[in-house]
Amino acid sequence: MATITAPTSQKAAPPGILTHPATRKLLALAALAAILAPIAATQWSGATWPSALTVDVSEPLGKASDWIIDNRDSHPLFLYFFGHVSNVVVIAVRAVYLALLAVGWAGVTAIGALVAWRVAGVRLALGTAAAFLACGLLGMWVPTMQTLALMVVAVLASVVVGVLLGLAAGLSDRMDRVLRPVLDTMQVLPAFAYLLPVVLVFGIGVPAAVLATVVYAAPPMARLTSLGLRGADKEVLEAVESLGTTARQRLLTARIPLARKELLLGVNQTIMMALSMAVIASVIGAGGLGDRVYQALASVDVGAALAAGIPIVLLAVVLDRVTGAAGERLGESGKSPVTWLYALVVAAAVALAGFLDWPDGWEVDIAEPVNRAVDWMTAHLYSGVPVVGGTADWAAHFTSWVLNPLRDGLQWLPWWSVLLIVAALAWLIGTWRTALTAVLAMAAIGVLGVWDPSLDTLSQVLAAVAVTLVVGFATGIAAARSDRFERLLRPVLDVFQTMPQFVYLIPVVALFGVGRAPAVAAAVVYALPAVVRITTQGLRQVDPAALESARSLGATSGQQLRQVQLPLARPALLLAVNQGVVLVLAVVIIGGLVGGGALGYQVVFGLAQGDLATGLVAGAAIVCLGLMLDRVTQPTERRARKGA
Repeated sequence: MATITAPTSQKAAPPGILTHPATRKLLALAALAAILAPIAATQWSGATWPSALTVDVSEPLGKASDWIIDNRDSHPLFLYFFGHVSNVVVIAVRAVYLALLAVGWAGVTAIGALVAWRVAGVRLALGTAAAFLACGLLGMWVPTMQTLALMVVAVLASVVVGVLLGLAAGLSDRMDRVLRPVLDTMQVLPAFAYLLPVVLVFGIGVPAAVLATVVYAAPPMARLTSLGLRGADKEVLEAVESLGTTARQRLLTARIPLARKELLLGVNQTIMMALSMAVIASVIGAGGLGDRVYQALASVDVGAALAAGIPIVLLAVVLDRVTGAAGERLGESGKSPVTWLYALVVAAAVALAGFLDWPDGWEVDIAEPVNRAVDWMTAHLYSGVPVVGGTADWAAHFTSWVLNPLRDGLQWLPWWSVLLIVAALAWLIGTWRTALTAVLAMAAIGVLGVWDPSLDTLSQVLAAVAVTLVVGFATGIAAARSDRFERLLRPVLDVFQTMPQFVYLIPVVALFGVGRAPAVAAAVVYALPAVVRITTQGLRQVDPAALESARSLGATSGQQLRQVQLPLARPALLLAVNQGVVLVLAVVIIGGLVGGGALGYQVVFGLAQGDLATGLVAGAAIVCLGLMLDRVTQPTERRARKGA
């Protein structure tokens, strides 16, 4: 029987290949390229984007900037709208800050610990108290309260904006389609790019910092609100509707309660995003811990930057744990509501007792020993290390062997072939609409006149993503197979993910020098935690029955991983790739501060010089790069279901 079926299968193989959807797509693209490529090569020869197809937007953007500056103090729009918004933000932040100071260090610590105890238990309560006390010990109590006040107002505003946008997207398919590219732009556009317009409108200070934070932190709340509303149990909604309720009653009594966990997760993610903006917002006068970090980095004082960066990490970890625990225990019977009364009583008691200002004698200086350690690392690891060479040698080799060939190769390709490659990748992983979106995003970069710097940035992103995925997948697989390793890894990932990028940018520069290599290294450190966590979670969520079936058939541990876990975790792994790309792109831009060049430098230059055209054009190109990379790394839902 085998001798009969074998030839049949061999004869059927070529038609099967030719009828495969991927083959048909590639053949269609090849036919289209055969028609259009000769026309493009003849009409617009050369590798770089033709100047005849570019549009100069610097003049209208320059005029817009001049108009804002000339009318900021007299136009009704600024006097009666933006002016009131600015005043409300200033009053709100100042009120929260004065309230925190009035409660005092002991009161804030006690309230934080009692809230953590109510939602998560004694262990997290002790950790919360230790985190607040550590902020004081590091001599950062007042800056911590300044940052906390700014974050409270920014997070509240982000949650309100995010919930309103999420309600619109969750209740209307049309609004969902309209808001999706808006939210994509808000999340992908580098903060440095929209800091300049915000400063032009609101000036340097707290209002600009809060508004910039809201633009960055509101999208997660909007997306998760929409997800929660759309994922509500259909049977429950039908039961509520059968009772004759109105649309408003169904929303308030069914949809929103059913989406409580998604809403709380949105609050959690909004807090994390807002804290990640603390240092960037300090560039435009936010003050607090971010300003301390920024000033320390300006003087290349790693110790002082770390002393201000640690409280940001502690705040992020505490708020992450508390909101995460609240989400897990939502609906359970918690501690008595009298806990909140205890918190108020304790706060009043310590305030009356006079425990307001942190005692100077309790502060610990870590800047000097940290700087000595950095000096030692620079002296002993930067160069001259036997056999392996120094970190400077690694950076030089990585630049000459990876970054330079990748950049030169991308810039050597004819511009139309780059569009063709993007179309092929996006169409293979998605639909023709996906491919069209990716191609239009890439073409917009050329139209804006920043083709070569964009390819330079793309080469850095691709190199950083490759390193991130190799290390992240290996680490995530190890964490998924060992509970102990995952527990040990979790605090390390927390620190890497919540530490402001500016803080570890200086040790990276100290070890690797200035250039594109340290920018890539910083991007890898920042993107790695998300890739590791998503990979670990995806592998752990594989159906245990499938693994048990593989074990019963005698599959080894490696075979179970390759043939069961990885294929079944494919959607999570693709999401890890997508998130790795987005996060790497965000930090490669900050690498413009340390010699990364390309689009990152142009964005920073535009902010520093007040050049709206340069900063916004480079920022728009980054958005287009992010959109293109998102489309070629994240399959559509239909394709993902087929792959799964």
